[in-house]
Amino acid sequence: MMRRLFYSLVLSGCLLGGGGVAAQVDSVTPVVAAADSAVVPLAEGDSVTGSIEELIGDEDMAALQEMQQQGLGVGLHEQLKSKFVEGSASFMSLVALALVLGLAFCIERIIYLTLSEINAKRLLRDIGQRMAEDDVEGAKALCRDTRGPVASICLQGLDHADEPMEAVERSIMGCGAVQTAKMEKGCSWIKLFIAVAPSLGFLGTVIGMVMAFDQIQEAGDISPTIVASGMKVALITTIFGIIVAIILQVFYNYIRSKIEHLTSQMEESAIALIDLLQRRQLRKSDNV
Repeated sequence: MMRRLFYSLVLSGCLLGGGGVAAQVDSVTPVVAAADSAVVPLAEGDSVTGSIEELIGDEDMAALQEMQQQGLGVGLHEQLKSKFVEGSASFMSLVALALVLGLAFCIERIIYLTLSEINAKRLLRDIGQRMAEDDVEGAKALCRDTRGPVASICLQGLDHADEPMEAVERSIMGCGAVQTAKMEKGCSWIKLFIAVAPSLGFLGTVIGMVMAFDQIQEAGDISPTIVASGMKVALITTIFGIIVAIILQVFYNYIRSKIEHLTSQMEESAIALIDLLQRRQLRKSDNV
């Protein structure tokens, strides 16, 4: 029972420490051995009472407290913070700035494109019902009350409903180009930060190598200790630059997929609207 209790305490401390249990097995083993040697069988009717200090002893308790203070492993955010400092604050700050600005543009585009998505089929169905009743103004009001590029294209086509179909098609195509440009606004900045982040990392790599060679020249000898600091700066900045580029690339691809989806909706809606306007013009010519 004593042994199980101590193992439970050690395991709890490992989990609260944030991981890294395997790296601390050697430091835990002497304490466990001391606890095993201190186990005393209980007679029938006896019970375990008292504090943990009385159960495992003062020396073992001191060792356990030291392990808890040091922490069995370091959390992920602590590791990132440590590596960020080791990678030279000047270059790592630039990489972090590229990440923050890139994410800001990504979040703005995602919000804009998400709000632009509508049920295009329902909108076209409602427009078709009003066009069947020759209520062009009602269809225009419906488009004005609906957000997004699809509604804007439909409104543009309805504004030229009484003109020849060639003029309607040109107007819709021009409006579609404008709406596509609005959806892609800011994407060039995201691509810029995707390219800049690893470039800053590679620049830190080159400067780290130069630092390493300067230290070798000053010492007049090549040793792992002298080269290690410069090489660490070089590798850490490169790693963080690539990580930032990967994160921004994932967001950029997601944004491009939403833009392509909206573009396809715009094209389908434009074709459907042109068909509705052609039918309206045919009905008017038959009535005449």
